[in-house]
Amino acid sequence: MSVPFPEVDEEGYLLDLNNWNEALAEQIAKQEGLSLTPAHWEIIHLLRGFYQQFEVSPAMRPLVKAVTKELGAEKGKSIYLMQLFPGSPPKLAAKIAGLPKPANCL
Repeated sequence: MSVPFPEVDEEGYLLDLNNWNEALAEQIAKQEGLSLTPAHWEIIHLLRGFYQQFEVSPAMRPLVKAVTKELGAEKGKSIYLMQLFPGSPPKLAAKIAGLPKPANCL
């Protein structure tokens, strides 16, 4: 099922974060060549919680730290995040989670 696609910036990040929902996340992931698994959702929900608390999308180091704290040392490794979100995990995960691009990610 395809949901109407809300407005995004030139890089594909949502302009209005309130437009995000899980169906849209699936659509964005598909556009990025990903099929979301429970492991992806764990990180997506963690990211959304992080954003609610700090009002910022984390770059790699804070993301790894948050994942370690919430999900344990096994998942709190950049290699684990790279396997789930290839390329730049903070950027790709934030995009799928409907959050702004992390400020210090190129």
